[in-house]
Amino acid sequence: MVFITAEDISQLSMKEEVPSCSPTDNVDRGLLEGVARWGPKHSGAKELAGLYTGGKRLQECLCIVVSVALMLVDFVFLIKYFRPNNWPSILLSAVGGIITADFVSGLVHWAADSWGSIDVPVIGKALIRPFREHHIDPTSITRHDFIETNGDNFAASLPVLSFMAYRFAVYSESQLVSDYAYYCYFFWLVLFVSVTNQIHKWSHTYFGLPRWVTWLQDHHVILPRKHHRIHHVAPHETYFCITTGWLNWPLEVLGFWAFLERSITRCSGALPRADDLLWAKKK
Repeated sequence: MVFITAEDISQLSMKEEVPSCSPTDNVDRGLLEGVARWGPKHSGAKELAGLYTGGKRLQECLCIVVSVALMLVDFVFLIKYFRPNNWPSILLSAVGGIITADFVSGLVHWAADSWGSIDVPVIGKALIRPFREHHIDPTSITRHDFIETNGDNFAASLPVLSFMAYRFAVYSESQLVSDYAYYCYFFWLVLFVSVTNQIHKWSHTYFGLPRWVTWLQDHHVILPRKHHRIHHVAPHETYFCITTGWLNWPLEVLGFWAFLERSITRCSGALPRADDLLWAKKK
């Protein structure tokens, strides 16, 4: 047996991570030297990738089409009810929506990374499976097309987009004008939620990105590549926010994720990322 320290983990190559385990755990040397060769040839990665079905892809296609249609409808209404004095509220709403999207991305990412398994009804294969695959084969996301990358996020935006479209259709002009800032906030929120996984994909892409994308990354408008590497050092227990990454440092300073995990473990006895480790151990 070999004892791994936090210092050992920090010095590991980003291309060959250790399995998802605590830095203070004892891990078999064979696991480190043999199984921990992440990538598409890992048996766990192959099995997880094979669970992506035609039915799932059809659902993603439909969600993207409907979501984009509703987004365009809502945007037209926002233009219709725009007033010149709305600019300050639009800017504040944009900042608030983007920060909220970053937090939501972190919360979903943390939950799917840390708890449950692919056997959980409904969300197991649909939501948790891609997160398990991503830790074993971090570059898999770069081989996914637009639909597979973004389908779930566009689906998550549908309730808010539908609610906005309903209110635009039935509420009076005076009501819509008075609540304009709220609609801007929700629009920016769903817009950034929808593209979060595309931003995440870009953070794993090191060649061929458009110059405007690398500019946004370099200026930390969206998730930078170097910033996201911190999450991909095992045991994948920090820096979960993947839209802009703005909240990662303050949430880490507050110990937010560790507090949530301790609370859940005390209440349920479940340990975070236990299922993640099982997939990493597959030979």
